[in-house]
Amino acid sequence: MTPDAILRLYNEVLADRRLLAHPFYRRWEAGQLAGWELAAYAAQYRHFEAALPELLESVSHCLAPGPARQAVEANLADERAVPCAHLEMFDVFARAVGAEAAPPAPATAALVESYRAAVQSGPMQALAALGAYEVQSSAIAASKGAGLRARYGLSWPDTRFWDVHATMDDYHAAWVADALSALEAPDDLVRASARQAADSWWAFLDERQARPAAHACS
Repeated sequence: MTPDAILRLYNEVLADRRLLAHPFYRRWEAGQLAGWELAAYAAQYRHFEAALPELLESVSHCLAPGPARQAVEANLADERAVPCAHLEMFDVFARAVGAEAAPPAPATAALVESYRAAVQSGPMQALAALGAYEVQSSAIAASKGAGLRARYGLSWPDTRFWDVHATMDDYHAAWVADALSALEAPDDLVRASARQAADSWWAFLDERQARPAAHACS
């Protein structure tokens, strides 16, 4: 498949899994999240952000030298140092919303494990899974950053993590498509791995959305 064909496939796979359409993110945009919800979200999302460099490094090690490996290594370099370590930027945001360290909740653990399982299945599966988030992450990051400034009183550098990803992740979507195309990944493999990852992200947000009722009853 060409890179454009891969991006079209992602559009099909994500038709009912666009994360900005999830009720939790709609509440985020509308300024309806309680402070403790933002804090809990940050504590849980951090588990994925902390795992991402390890996942990318594992994928890189599984690839032969060539365009796909170069794309993964470039993304890993961004994650570690452009403009600084992304986990460091995320921790600034997490502190700003009052997040405290917490073990992964069930859907968070399942999300991270789904990516580790994709890596174990092979680099094409891992890249296809990564793409399910990467192709929509620019729009998600832009929405989050804007919402945090307009609705929750945050400003730079508290929103820097999201602002950086809002500008970088259009490139990230392209590199995933380019890498999968270079590997000649079959469309059924891309579709299956992308859908599994998309479902895991949706479940992660379902878990965040379910927390208000649980919190109210505690």
